[in-house]
Amino acid sequence: MENYTALIAVIGGIVLLFVFLYFVPVNLWITAQFSNVRVGLLELVFMRIRKVPPRIVVDAMITATKAGLELTTTDLETHYLAGGNVPSVIKALISADKANINLTFKQATAIDLAGRDVFEAVQISVNPKVITTPKVAAVAADGIQLMAIARVTVRANIQQLVGGAGEDTILARVGEGIVTSIGSAGTHKQVLENPDKISKLVLQRGLDAGTAFEILSIDIADVDVGTNIGATLQTDQAQADLKVAEAKAEERRAMAVASEQEMKAKSQEARAKVIEAEAEIPMAIAEAFRSGNLGVMDYYKFENIKADTDMRESIANPAQKSSSSGKRRSDGGSSKS
Repeated sequence: MENYTALIAVIGGIVLLFVFLYFVPVNLWITAQFSNVRVGLLELVFMRIRKVPPRIVVDAMITATKAGLELTTTDLETHYLAGGNVPSVIKALISADKANINLTFKQATAIDLAGRDVFEAVQISVNPKVITTPKVAAVAADGIQLMAIARVTVRANIQQLVGGAGEDTILARVGEGIVTSIGSAGTHKQVLENPDKISKLVLQRGLDAGTAFEILSIDIADVDVGTNIGATLQTDQAQADLKVAEAKAEERRAMAVASEQEMKAKSQEARAKVIEAEAEIPMAIAEAFRSGNLGVMDYYKFENIKADTDMRESIANPAQKSSSSGKRRSDGGSSKS
């Protein structure tokens, strides 16, 4: 029984020792003291209670102290509890200090909490970054399409990293400037001869305003000649005009056909009226005989005048006479048969 009690006491003592060492990281305290970082044991215990890893804070304090930065554990704890990346901020501050870049701890933490990599931003500020734009197509004044690719050298603007626009805005503005520059050129040959004019015009527009970067240079890497947009547009316009003209011509033809048919109908109507009037002549003659207004001699004179008129017409139109005689023969032959 005594052996079990002693064993339980030993196990309990070991557990208490581990718990004590967990809440009271003596090894970190000793490391901090030898690194000339003044951190108390109670402060480390309170870090554990506040769920702040003491090793992250102590290692960051040691690194900052060795680099000559004046920081407190409270600043690092606050930034960690706010969701920041403490090691990245310390590395950024050290890199900025060595590169003579004015970056305060407050600015670094603000950049880090804004979601940007503050250490990468300092690196870009020290070592500028080259951004390659996609192929930008634009049309010169003579209608020739040009496709250009530019390389933009940028440097991070530490003062505008919080709230400043990113790379996408830079690319969009540079693309817009390229389109404007090519579009203002008189001919595509001017752009091909002096592509640096595009760079100068684009740089004069101040495209880095309100962004997190400072544009150092814009270099045209490649310019390709595309299609003749002006000729294509003129061809399409000519085809459209041709279709319009064909439609109008078809409309006029249809109106002419309709007018012709209308005139034919009127002619047939007039002919029918003439035939109808001629059909009333025999009836009028018969009525004149019955009423005594027309005698036999008058009728014979009328027939002689009619025969004389037919003879004169046959002499004036011999072709009509031959066709009339042929028609009479055919009529006679048919009657005989």
